[in-house]
Amino acid sequence: MYARRRHAYFLMMGGCLVLFVSAWAFVRLWSIPAAVAMCAVAMVIPPLAAVVANRRGPDDRWWDDPSGDPQSDEWWDELDGKRKPGSGPRQQ
Repeated sequence: MYARRRHAYFLMMGGCLVLFVSAWAFVRLWSIPAAVAMCAVAMVIPPLAAVVANRRGPDDRWWDDPSGDPQSDEWWDELDGKRKPGSGPRQQ
């Protein structure tokens, strides 16, 4: 999943650079309003690319990674519905 997000990020940032450079390299010769519009679109792309690069998929572990404390992990598994209350060995 990380490779897909990274690929999408670089694709979006590459598109941003192409828009910006082409707007002021040759589009401005024909239409300054079009060049400004292209720059406005290019300005919106980096925050969206950051969101795409940092989002997590349903199979990515982040908040539910084991903490290392068996009692805490067992408690969180019970709250998340991964384990039924009272099942399995309990460490105290």
